[in-house]
Amino acid sequence: MKNSIVWVDIPVRDLDRAIGFYSAVLGRPASKEGGPGFVFGLLAHEGDEVGGCLYLPDADNAPSKAGPLVYLNVEGRMAAALEAVSSHGGQVVKPSQAIGPHGFRAIVDDSEGNRLALHAQTAAQD
Repeated sequence: MKNSIVWVDIPVRDLDRAIGFYSAVLGRPASKEGGPGFVFGLLAHEGDEVGGCLYLPDADNAPSKAGPLVYLNVEGRMAAALEAVSSHGGQVVKPSQAIGPHGFRAIVDDSEGNRLALHAQTAAQD
């Protein structure tokens, strides 16, 4: 089955801080990319994985705790991801909890003021 979500743009206030935050939380490097007149943070992805980027928004968009909730995969490293949230300028809003047969999730605020969910299918911690 193909993914319903194919890409996500995450608005940020400070690109370098956000790249550090997402690299630490995901345990995979986000890279600074760009070209003439634009720059963004690319979230690591391969093949048919869903991808995304961090970007400095125009006036019509901004980081937010309201709106869609993006789930980030932290399989096998939920505890390390939650520690990285706190140590990289974010805040744990709701600690990891079971979500029925769908695994486990924690709700966090990132370093830029966005609300996110961290997801792992299994309870196994780091």
